[in-house]
Amino acid sequence: MNNSSDDSYTLDDARDEIGILRRVTDDVVEVIRTAADEEVLEYLIEEEKLDVIHDGKRGLGRVRRAVLESTLASDRLKRVVSLRGDETPEEILVPRDVRRNAKVALEAGKPVVLYGPTGTGKTTFAKQLARETGIGYALNTATPSWTPSDIIGGISPDYTGQSLSYRTKLGCVSEAVQRARRFDVEYGVILDEITRADISKIFGPLYTAIENPHQTIFETDEGETIELDERVNIICTMNMSDRTVNELDNAITRRFAMIELDEYEEDKRRQLFKDWITSHVTDQTDLDENEILRLFERDYEGINHGHEATSQGAIMRFGPMHYRDVAVFLGVGCRDGGEYEYDQTDAVGQAFRTYIVPRLLNSAAFPQVERIAEHYRALNGEFEEFDLSPAAELAERELEQERRQMGSYE
Repeated sequence: MNNSSDDSYTLDDARDEIGILRRVTDDVVEVIRTAADEEVLEYLIEEEKLDVIHDGKRGLGRVRRAVLESTLASDRLKRVVSLRGDETPEEILVPRDVRRNAKVALEAGKPVVLYGPTGTGKTTFAKQLARETGIGYALNTATPSWTPSDIIGGISPDYTGQSLSYRTKLGCVSEAVQRARRFDVEYGVILDEITRADISKIFGPLYTAIENPHQTIFETDEGETIELDERVNIICTMNMSDRTVNELDNAITRRFAMIELDEYEEDKRRQLFKDWITSHVTDQTDLDENEILRLFERDYEGINHGHEATSQGAIMRFGPMHYRDVAVFLGVGCRDGGEYEYDQTDAVGQAFRTYIVPRLLNSAAFPQVERIAEHYRALNGEFEEFDLSPAAELAERELEQERRQMGSYE
């Protein structure tokens, strides 16, 4: 590999040797390190996409690492390589005050908890927030087996040698700190669905670190100490379908900014429904898109605000994002050659039976189960062009089981 000077690699050099650079990873890394200016990096990454060729569609490979380490690379270019392959929607649909409050909290150095009912787009907004406030992010979904080691770090067995040994292993927050330090960037770490884990247990050491940010929370085998870093934005999501903020350990509400996601503005919610129907239903099926839109609206309103046909109030809080799954199901099932190509009106009820009713029942107490069943009986009567009986029947069966368990089945 040749370059036009002993000190730097120019854009002309890169263009002359692009054939070699497309094949040899070591040469690409060296060019990035010795580039004359950012124009060289932009050519390699944005025009030629050499990071995709050598590192794959996503992930932190050698080429992307070299860009992040380069003093010539702008934050914009670092975002390009950090977020390569990320399909998070660009448009932020949450209410304006939610977005502003979350950004201000992070700028003030507070970790954020995005909480609300299922289907309100908490995870999507968490990713958008991380993208907007940092160079990249890591998404980690909590499990019931999580311990403080998953957050901070711990000791892990190493089977690579001839005998068993133990090494330190970074937790997700410690990894984010290490990455922010190494590349001198703001970096986000998302802890998704934290209510699946024992919050008080997993966050214990983190609580202490938030109160004392200069305190060491972990030390690697190489002697590197990990402390919370102001460049790391911690963003959590929490499904509140079965608990309220008042039921949480007050340690988290004292140390985290609690940002609620609940109702979407009506015009934005309606636009979401329209977009999903246009993308998945309109060209793939013979279903009346206006009636599908009306069904989505009526179902959402009945669940969240009540249904005049049943003279009942709201059943529960339920987000609009669930209806995207219904639209996708209809598009796939009713397209040419699909399972419901010749039974498209039946597909609607099956989609609600598959994606909407189970999610409602999963969070419902007995009185709510009764109202869910009544709600879908009413919808089935209102929308005669669709067969919503599968959704209503599923709710009815759950109601019968609840009655048996309560000893009141007749």
